[in-house]
Amino acid sequence: MTRSAALAIEEAVDRSNVIHVIQGESHVSADPLALMTTVLGSCVAACLFDQRAGVGGMNHFLLPGDNGGDENLRYGVHAMELLINGLLRLGARRENLRAKLFGGARMVAGLSDIGAKNAAFANEFLAREGLVCVGGSLGGDHARRIQFWPTTGRARQIYPSTAPRQVFETELREKTAKPAADSGDLELF
Repeated sequence: MTRSAALAIEEAVDRSNVIHVIQGESHVSADPLALMTTVLGSCVAACLFDQRAGVGGMNHFLLPGDNGGDENLRYGVHAMELLINGLLRLGARRENLRAKLFGGARMVAGLSDIGAKNAAFANEFLAREGLVCVGGSLGGDHARRIQFWPTTGRARQIYPSTAPRQVFETELREKTAKPAADSGDLELF
């Protein structure tokens, strides 16, 4: 698909094609009109795609705790495995998967830098699994809104004008939101 054709498809996205990915969720799509979006502070979103198969997806995770033990890594590993397995079910080939990582900011000075731990985990996971990271934006001290077109792999990062504390509070609300009973999502707490 040419770049101009991909941009034309992206312009055709309407509200019914927007997928809001909240903390603890993972979504995949083969719909060329789909747009995935999330707001990140210290959380990380992995955007994986196989451009040849025309599929992609996004997750949004926060690793709880700060001691780096197996209990903490379980949630990040689970989020990544859900995303990869969902893409493989849609026809992606593991060797064609490419990644873009976003988030991992230090949102509140004086607290543990969970954002850095999330970012380090995401990079280590990709390296350990042999997955290629082709872009993204990790770290810093700003929240970011991510828009991701899963079938093309295009991503856009926007720095909202929201104060860091407001994004931190939004992440906390999302973390305690209960997923729909039939969603199969993992609730992080």
